[in-house]
Amino acid sequence: MWEFRSMMFWRAVFAEFFGTMFFVFFGMGAALRWTTGPYHVFHCALCFGFAAATIIQSIGHISGGHINPAVTFAYLVGSQMSLFRAFFYWCAQCMGALAGCAMLWGVTPHNMRGNMAMNTLQPGISMGMATTVEVFLTMQLVICIFSVTDERRNGRMGSAPLAIGFSITMAHLMGMFYTGAGMNPARSFAPAMFMRNFMNHWVYWVGPMIGGAMGAIMYDFMLFPRMRGLAERLATLKGSRPPEVENQQDTRGEPIELKTQAL
Repeated sequence: MWEFRSMMFWRAVFAEFFGTMFFVFFGMGAALRWTTGPYHVFHCALCFGFAAATIIQSIGHISGGHINPAVTFAYLVGSQMSLFRAFFYWCAQCMGALAGCAMLWGVTPHNMRGNMAMNTLQPGISMGMATTVEVFLTMQLVICIFSVTDERRNGRMGSAPLAIGFSITMAHLMGMFYTGAGMNPARSFAPAMFMRNFMNHWVYWVGPMIGGAMGAIMYDFMLFPRMRGLAERLATLKGSRPPEVENQQDTRGEPIELKTQAL
């Protein structure tokens, strides 16, 4: 496949590894319990949001800045990337999350590690409730991402990475009281692997994946439909033709923005 032979493809895969690693390192680092007393949800939410905004601004023009398997799945459902690329993104994101968690484990004193900020269901929250919360948290994130990075949108104002960061912050401010605000299967997978605790872990995969798919369908097929035929969508999914952005290498002098066609 043309992607396998493309250096840009492998740079994008590495960018997803690199971005997810730092997202997990900083986000989970802020979520560790260093002091007794009330849990500082606002502090954690801001760090996750700022980390996402910073990393997306840094690698968005290289890989799209997904740093989240559910977001990658959403682009796959919207036929905006190939299955081949999505598979490598998923692998890179999970490996990056493990690397970030390992780095955090290594620099954190033993008595402060706790459960490594592992996502768990809060008391009184059933698996059905938790899955529904994860669906809604991820769906609003995907709709936000699709909206602020849509190349068809005229007169876009503000910063796309910052808007996405605000979306993640908002989701954490609410979701941490229910499920710990997973939204990102790679972020949930890493501490579960280190702690060897996969109790109810499927919630943090099924919920975000369903939410990502629903967000993609709602935006790309209902709110702002992409008028493309079945043959064109299948060609994109199979990766049988490179996207137009591959032929537009010279971007000097132009502001770098997240664009869905680069994904």
